[in-house]
Amino acid sequence: MVFQPKILTCLKNYSKEQFSADAMAGIIVGIVALPLAIAFGIASGVGPTEGLVTAIIAGFIISLLGGSKVQIGGPTGAFIVIIYGIIQQHGLGGLMIATLMAGVILILIGVFKLGNVIKFVPYPVVVGFTAGIALTIFSTQMNDLFGFGIEKVPANFIEKWICYFQNVTHVNWWALGVGVISLLIIRYSPKISKKIPGSLVSIIVVTFLVWLLERFTAVANITTIGDLYELPTSIPAPKLPDIDLNDKQNLLAMMRDLFPSAFTIAILGAIESLLSAMVADGVIGDKHDSNTELIAQGVANLASPLFGGIPATGAIARTMTNINNGGKTPVAGIIHAMVLLLILLLFGRLVGLIPMPCLAAVLIMVSYNMSGWRTIKMLDKKPKADFAVLIITFLLTVVFDLTVAIEVGLIASIALFLKRTNESTVIRSFHDEIDPGENIDVAVHEEKLHIPEGVEVYEIDGPYFFGIANKFDEIDKTVVGKQYKVRIIRMRKVSFIDSTGIHNLEILCDGCKRNGMTVVLSGVNVHVRATLEKAGFISKLGEENVCSHINFALKRAEEIVGVTAES
Repeated sequence: MVFQPKILTCLKNYSKEQFSADAMAGIIVGIVALPLAIAFGIASGVGPTEGLVTAIIAGFIISLLGGSKVQIGGPTGAFIVIIYGIIQQHGLGGLMIATLMAGVILILIGVFKLGNVIKFVPYPVVVGFTAGIALTIFSTQMNDLFGFGIEKVPANFIEKWICYFQNVTHVNWWALGVGVISLLIIRYSPKISKKIPGSLVSIIVVTFLVWLLERFTAVANITTIGDLYELPTSIPAPKLPDIDLNDKQNLLAMMRDLFPSAFTIAILGAIESLLSAMVADGVIGDKHDSNTELIAQGVANLASPLFGGIPATGAIARTMTNINNGGKTPVAGIIHAMVLLLILLLFGRLVGLIPMPCLAAVLIMVSYNMSGWRTIKMLDKKPKADFAVLIITFLLTVVFDLTVAIEVGLIASIALFLKRTNESTVIRSFHDEIDPGENIDVAVHEEKLHIPEGVEVYEIDGPYFFGIANKFDEIDKTVVGKQYKVRIIRMRKVSFIDSTGIHNLEILCDGCKRNGMTVVLSGVNVHVRATLEKAGFISKLGEENVCSHINFALKRAEEIVGVTAES
């Protein structure tokens, strides 16, 4: 079955002890998720309500339907950049359409069991765009941290920093002080207690200090969430996008324009959720269901925008918080969503008192943790080509956008893979004798095999795909002044052959035939032989010229040479 939510198996033998552990973990994760959900909502260009709604609706669905026991879903920093860009171009209606499309894509990926394919996205690409997102998030927080008061900050990275430097004389020192104190609390409060997250401690302490300043002093120029956003005390009613759904032409045009962004949201969500689930598996000793998890992510992204929410996925930090505080089953994730709902219903107005510089500090620490600078440092010591892919993806993410970065990063990684594969395939030629013990890791006490006069042996070590044909030509150029009657192609180390490889092999055989040479294949494995048979190559070459072992191939060559010599 494709869809098997983990909660169904977890509830079979559910106990009071498990519920107690899940309830405590869920409460703690809900408190941890509160400032992050608010911060991600505001940074994305929507608002605190949208961030909270996403954490509640999507978090509930991901835990209820997901393929992981401990996954916690909600808004994450990975989406900030792309959400902001969509809103700039297409507004909130466009964001809703893109999120719904991403939900459908995620469901289709899960239904067609493509969950494992996502895991093949190269690590340098993941690190590159994650670091690029981190830098972009960091740069978006300078206006609130320094209190510049810029009404409309440019979306472009370079233009954004030019704008900041132009307003450097407009620093609000009170706002900067609040931001710096918040950063220090977030950084050092875990040294006192790791149970309570630094972001929550910072928000509570700094919000209270700012309230005291504004109440008992003349300081009144520190912007709070309530100054910028209207905070509701209930979940918004579900509604469809604010676009003319009857105008099919415009709707289709918008969907075409939004498809690259929707696809990027889906791929980012899939990568982050599956990475989070894999990390969680390693800690709890379980195995998640990738396809079920992706279907749940898809359903969550279909539901979230209907309530005014934004894209959601599995969140590594909140998932680990859940595990570390005793979460055992999806019930913990459901309770986390209920805790956030209660906070919205009962304490929604208090959220408006949170200073914007404090929220900027929370996001700056998020971007620092996302940057993966230790990983980048480590990759710098690995092959330079991998590091180059990382840097290219990083720069494209920062300067252009995620869609371009992922596309170019994947293309660069594929090109690098093909280059390495091509280089790993080695073709050697033998004309006098063959050592049976050469290039194997065990001692073979056999005499060297004599190659008959008029016979040459080519051994292919590696996959046979496009790009290999030229290597035969290079070897041919080195063999001058001697005419061979049989060419044995030893394929014992050929793991696979593609259609281009078969085509090249046919060209090689045709060329040999024109020159009066017979081609004999040796050591073809079962899978490669099946591919050659399906393509009709073996019937063309002749069954007698396909041998299971080099000894039989040499014997066949002797027969051919003998017949040729007699004629």
